[in-house]
Amino acid sequence: MTLIKRDMHYQTFGDYLEWPDSQSGELIDGTAYIREPRAPAPPHQWIVGELYRQAANALEGKSCRVCVAPFDVRLPKSTEADDLIDTVVQPDVLIVSDLQKLDARGMRGAPDWIAEVLSPSTARHDQAVKLPAYERAGVREVWLIHPVDCTLAIYRLEAGRYGLPAILELKGLRPLAAVPGVTIDLDRVLAKIS
Repeated sequence: MTLIKRDMHYQTFGDYLEWPDSQSGELIDGTAYIREPRAPAPPHQWIVGELYRQAANALEGKSCRVCVAPFDVRLPKSTEADDLIDTVVQPDVLIVSDLQKLDARGMRGAPDWIAEVLSPSTARHDQAVKLPAYERAGVREVWLIHPVDCTLAIYRLEAGRYGLPAILELKGLRPLAAVPGVTIDLDRVLAKIS
């Protein structure tokens, strides 16, 4: 899957809602990034599915929700109306504990935790474009999973900024700092692609 930056005029969520059904993608700081009409590679989907399964099982009966892409997350910069929001992302997996952020259009506001599974065609976009948007919006913890080199980069928000990430191997048990009670078994994640 590849995201292509489109040279369009400044876009908002109102414009995004008018995109043809044949187009999907994300909107970051008013710039449209359109997905090529190809499904992600199977290893990407297997990792996303395993992350979702483990997080959903850990949160069973708790007042949190786990969501998986495609799922629109609107990241306002202030109190602007929905149609004026200029950043709409679709993280691979997310957890939200404030259920008031959920609505019929997806979600408005920062999730507590996001995981992005990097692929060669989207890694730069996820790291250089989406990560700063997550930081600005106040996402407390972001995991970037590198299936090719079997590593995990964990970014945690401290004083409104992401510092240097913790870089770990995809192995062992790793608790989420932003969502108590959720621990991801990275050995099971890695087994999906081994």
